[in-house]
Amino acid sequence: MILELQHLRLVSVLRETGRLEAAARRLSLTPSALSHRIRNLEDRLGVPLFLRRTRPMRFTQAGQRLLNLADRVLPEVQAVEGDLDRLTAGEGGRLNIAIECHSCFEWLIPTMEAYRGDWPEVDIDLTAGWQQDPMPALLRGDLDLLVTPDVRFGEEAEFQALFHYPILLAVPPGHRLAERGRADPTDLAGETLITYPVARDRLDIFTRFLFPAGVEPAHHRTTELTAMVVQLVASGRGVAALPGWAMEEALARGTVVGVPIGESGLEGSLYLGLRRGEGEWPFVRAFLETARRESARVLQRIEPLAEAG
Repeated sequence: MILELQHLRLVSVLRETGRLEAAARRLSLTPSALSHRIRNLEDRLGVPLFLRRTRPMRFTQAGQRLLNLADRVLPEVQAVEGDLDRLTAGEGGRLNIAIECHSCFEWLIPTMEAYRGDWPEVDIDLTAGWQQDPMPALLRGDLDLLVTPDVRFGEEAEFQALFHYPILLAVPPGHRLAERGRADPTDLAGETLITYPVARDRLDIFTRFLFPAGVEPAHHRTTELTAMVVQLVASGRGVAALPGWAMEEALARGTVVGVPIGESGLEGSLYLGLRRGEGEWPFVRAFLETARRESARVLQRIEPLAEAG
């Protein structure tokens, strides 16, 4: 390769100083050593870069092209070097977060707000609505954190525990199950089940409750928003399995009733997935601690969860 970063820095400093002697001092070189580097670069390029014997030093057309390249490349290099320095020191970086939890905004948004106040140097962003498995994007570096109810054990990823919670069947007041104390699989055979638009094999109400019993709901409809799910239930349009904390306000108002699912109750957990080893980075560890603190502060019906590994 003919051009190197040192060549771009050389012409940039020459423009800033306007004189060979001043540029040499800036670059910690003698004037003769700098002259030698300039001649060597011109020989490699086969074209002069400067008009000699001018004050201040003037660039040829070729030299100006090199300067234009330096103006584009050097700021990017300096920005990346700064990011790497902050990463090495554990003081900053990037957190691109994806969520596999439609009802997580209630605690995740306060978490992000609190975290930004403590770690302003970290570039944090949130991506929702993944329709496919986001694990490949996490492992190749497109994502940095994954909020998920599923743990995938492997050598390249680790999962840090957030919290544990009961999953309740939301029914409207006066529903036949409201006074029963629990819902059995056959109770849903005549119901419209409302869920998020997620594949059935990734929904606990199907995989852990209905499928093992060989039961199919009478109807199945989907909607993206937790508030819409709760509203549909409250208006008698169906029933829904939701985390207890996700419908706490509706339960308190009495617009829906939460019924335990199954004889032992259906429960779920949330984890933070990340690339193995990155959980020790200070700014990543701080996000995990903030998420645990803020979720405990804003949510009810949750319990701390032991580490998943």
